[in-house]
Amino acid sequence: MRIISGRYKGKRLIAPKKLPVRPTTDMAKEGLFNILNNRFYFDGLKILDLFAGTGNISFEFASRGVEDITAVDSFPGCTQYIAKTSMELDFSISTVKADVFKYLERTQEKFNIIFADPPYSFDQSQFLKIADLVFEHRLLEEDGLLVIEHSDQTDLSNHPSFSEQRKYGGSIFSFFQQKEE
Repeated sequence: MRIISGRYKGKRLIAPKKLPVRPTTDMAKEGLFNILNNRFYFDGLKILDLFAGTGNISFEFASRGVEDITAVDSFPGCTQYIAKTSMELDFSISTVKADVFKYLERTQEKFNIIFADPPYSFDQSQFLKIADLVFEHRLLEEDGLLVIEHSDQTDLSNHPSFSEQRKYGGSIFSFFQQKEE
């Protein structure tokens, strides 16, 4: 895993092998951040990284100057690795060991970008439940963006808040925004 831009550009991070993760590839991550870079100024953003795994996406945001990042994962080894690495790199990433669905139901915070990278083996309804909870609980700031990473076996385009998708190798990013009422 490598940080592709920002203060730690090119830094390689070695996550423990025992973590149950599938980190976003560098190619897909670079494509995603090119899109986000064209839509947002990273200074002052509030980020939520769901199914954070190795913290790959959180570390990329932090390297680019984002100082308010929350990384949520249910596996203790993941949150411990993110917390330890965050401290070593002087990143301000808060880790939360929790079930993502329960976290989305109870959090009162709002975010500019919510990124979710659930297991590709999830049923389509579980992917859609993430989007449903984000919009039902109004967890995005105005002009906020939900990004869900998934495989080409999953189609999220029927969700009412879906706006577009981008494909990078075997990864697809589906983008969702609050629709005008």
